[in-house]
Amino acid sequence: MALLRAVRYGGIMKGELERQRVVVLGGGTAGWMAAAALVRLLPHAADVHVVESAEIGIVGVGEATLPHLRAYVQTLGIDEAEFMRATHATFKLGIDFRDFGAVGTSYLHPFGSFGTEMNGVHFHHFWRRMLAAGRDDDLFRYSICNVMAAAHRFAPPAADPTSLLSTYSYAYQFDATLFGPYLRRYAEARGARRTEGKVVSVEQHSGTGDVTALRMDDGSRIEGDLFVDCSGFRSLLLAGTLGEEWEDWSHWLPCDRACALPCAPPPGPIEPYTRATAMTAGWRWRIPLQHRVGNGYVYSSAHISDDEAADAIAAAVEGTPLAEPRVLRFRAGRRRRSWVKNVVAVGLASGFLEPLESTSIYLVQGAITQLVELFPQGRITDADRDEFNRVTDYEYDRIRDFLILHYHATTRADSPFWDHVRTMAVPDSLEEKIALWRHAGRVQHYSQGLFLEPSWIAVYVGQGMLPDRWDQRADAHDAAALAGAMDRLGARIADAVGRMPDHAAFLARREAMIGAPA
Repeated sequence: MALLRAVRYGGIMKGELERQRVVVLGGGTAGWMAAAALVRLLPHAADVHVVESAEIGIVGVGEATLPHLRAYVQTLGIDEAEFMRATHATFKLGIDFRDFGAVGTSYLHPFGSFGTEMNGVHFHHFWRRMLAAGRDDDLFRYSICNVMAAAHRFAPPAADPTSLLSTYSYAYQFDATLFGPYLRRYAEARGARRTEGKVVSVEQHSGTGDVTALRMDDGSRIEGDLFVDCSGFRSLLLAGTLGEEWEDWSHWLPCDRACALPCAPPPGPIEPYTRATAMTAGWRWRIPLQHRVGNGYVYSSAHISDDEAADAIAAAVEGTPLAEPRVLRFRAGRRRRSWVKNVVAVGLASGFLEPLESTSIYLVQGAITQLVELFPQGRITDADRDEFNRVTDYEYDRIRDFLILHYHATTRADSPFWDHVRTMAVPDSLEEKIALWRHAGRVQHYSQGLFLEPSWIAVYVGQGMLPDRWDQRADAHDAAALAGAMDRLGARIADAVGRMPDHAAFLARREAMIGAPA
């Protein structure tokens, strides 16, 4: 472990921190995201060494992301247009959920707000009051993301916070198999080292139990002070070496497999959103990229066989398949701690939550952010580990509840799978959130973590769970004046979206500006 080294200058003791030798085990998205961030943000404090094996495959289907990834790209100083070209990316305004509340229904979980707040009262309270008074109205027409997505249009948000066009954000849909190599080039250009090979054993300090070195299949040893475990589901260091226990959440999130099948893009528009369509034993994704469409069936193996799932996704794809169906196995849950001794687990080595809300890369990014902020200045302290684990647990628990809501808030009773998730007991923390919403139309407030108020509202309302009441301050407004204001807002949104370019046209124009790929 690198320690604070005392250096004497003319009789004065001056502290000088030795650089930490950081060993990242595993490449792929998680490993190279970690390496790229460390060499960019801590070049003075960390020597980064990535150890990966070409023989060990990566999951490589995490193609949909959340808006937070934009901050990562910007922080690394990466040009967005170049990044999108290198990964064949498209823009994403939200997730289109179909058949989740009931068969035949659909809604978009938008990356933006609903309407405008008035006097501290959120828009959905006014909408609910007017709905109760007999107004036939759709909340989602007051989300600019929804209107843009339905029209297949895209334009970047406005920088002016007073503009209607500043009320939304966006994410990316990209080829996950290209993202890791792109970041590898970035990281190596800034000093990260890479060793190709398989780890055959892990050495530990006889007294502390800290990991001290990785022994490779060629007999070499790679020593380190801090080890970042990005070894995927194997969790070679955190679980395999340090024995950290797994907290299983499969009783709440029973989908444990995915059958992935990419296809050629069919004729028609490039949708600026990811689609999730409920199936008899889970749901299927559709993610449009510039060069292909990603598809997959996330399902419960207790309710459908692998062969049946492969047949179902093959029948559902809208273009010519580009590969054979590939089955991935997983289970929902997380390690009880993600930072133990001198090992920090990032990504699948830490935990897994199914891709229903595109959270996998977000959880990687969140762990890296915490690692950078808590990066040890010399000796690793319990305070560093405890804070990292507290924030990680907070993120996983909140996302877990949000995912469960999609299954539990359904009226479907057409298959054993949907019967199970509709009637199952859910965590107390989710029960409290649902009760608060049903009673008062309120979303539990919190300032940290993922999925703030608009996200919860989208799923509640989109899946038919309307609140019984609303904020009483909404009743203070004249009904006719309120209806007129709502109509004008809807018209302003429709007009603004009508002026935007088609999503595919926007992508083509940006590509033309930066030139053809090398």
